[in-house]
Amino acid sequence: MEKSVDVLVIGGSAAGIAAATTGKAFYAAKSFLIVRKEAEAVVPCGIPYVFGTLQGIEQNVIPNAHIEGAGVELLIDEVVSLDRSTKTATTANGVTITFDKLVIATGSLPRVPGWLKGRDLQNVFTIPKDRNYLADVRQRLESCERIVIIGGGFIGVEMADELSKKGKHITLVEVLPHVLSLAFDSDLSLQAEGILKNRGIVLRTGEKVHELAGEEGKVSRVLLESGDSVPADAVILATGYAPNVTLAEKAGIKLNELGAIRVDEYMRTEDKDIFAVGDCAEKFSFITRIVKGLMLASTAVSEARIAGMNLFGLSRLRTFGGTISIFSTAIGGITFAAAGVTECLAKERGFDVVSAGFEGIDKHPKSMPGTATQFVKLIVNRESGLVLGGAVTGGNSAGELINVIGVIIETKMTINELLTLQFGTHPLLTGPPTGYPLLKAAEAVEIKLRHLDRCIEKQS
Repeated sequence: MEKSVDVLVIGGSAAGIAAATTGKAFYAAKSFLIVRKEAEAVVPCGIPYVFGTLQGIEQNVIPNAHIEGAGVELLIDEVVSLDRSTKTATTANGVTITFDKLVIATGSLPRVPGWLKGRDLQNVFTIPKDRNYLADVRQRLESCERIVIIGGGFIGVEMADELSKKGKHITLVEVLPHVLSLAFDSDLSLQAEGILKNRGIVLRTGEKVHELAGEEGKVSRVLLESGDSVPADAVILATGYAPNVTLAEKAGIKLNELGAIRVDEYMRTEDKDIFAVGDCAEKFSFITRIVKGLMLASTAVSEARIAGMNLFGLSRLRTFGGTISIFSTAIGGITFAAAGVTECLAKERGFDVVSAGFEGIDKHPKSMPGTATQFVKLIVNRESGLVLGGAVTGGNSAGELINVIGVIIETKMTINELLTLQFGTHPLLTGPPTGYPLLKAAEAVEIKLRHLDRCIEKQS
């Protein structure tokens, strides 16, 4: 069987869908085809909640209706080979697809440490973006009481939080000194750890796993390098993800030093008719310009929109300037969110920074029902006053406020410009105009900067 399309998109999760639907909106006369092997794609960020808050995997799938509604064709199959010279793709079911433009959105796969002995034992699970696998894991965990999660990043922490709602005995092992330490400075990581401990989760931070041991082929305990042994009915490996680039690599498409597909600011590969977006594509920091391995759905969709808009004509207004690294999660009902660089990372990269925070409320007056404490922290370059990073904790509104901070960082706003911004406030929706936490945090930073300037003047 043969097909011919203007644009072929390989991979139909969030990034693939966004690339195809954006492209169709901008180039309505062109034909678009998404090929993916899953009949139903899961919402990546919603995966941990399948194991607690949600009733099942079927509540965490991306609907296909809006794909077809956008005029994009969807084919459930798997592309197994690419020929760049003839611009053809061949699927597992023997379909040959000829294309003009190609978007690779093959995502990522769980990273399993090759050195980890016992990783093939029964009841040792990873967390792939695979509906059927996840449904099976959910069912098998029902009969498990003692669950060890290896990895204290977002997936690991969120899985621990969700499974604790089921009354499971959870132990979380993290090699770094604190959980979530790649996203937050230690002050907020410690706060998150306190919430997890209050929920009965045992934290083994600063500990490295030595091996997994089992009985009759099934995992039964996790051995730590300290010599301790943690009993386990199941083990979840939340040890990160690697770009899924096998197809691209076989086609001779260049990869970067981290194993991701090398792209330019328009999301094009070295072959200008082939684009790559999402977890499989190269990332670099908006602030430090360093190549990163960060994988976020928000970044993936941004890249996908840029690719979709530039498929048949480049625009200098539509380019990718690097990932802002905007994170948010909820632990025990408390939102933790961050954008840009942490204070620790900024100093490590050589920035001279000043930081300050302010704790206020997200509604006003404080007696308003549902009011939550809201803490905002800002990290600012001392010399230029540019906002380099920020963090927010509090109620649900913190998830949107961190997006505001992301815009502040991306537009290269200074602390003085932030101080003069106009914000709308309402008793039911925001903090008070006299104590808006974001502005008060900016004010605290400005006071620190002025104090430092006065000290320098006295010394000179």
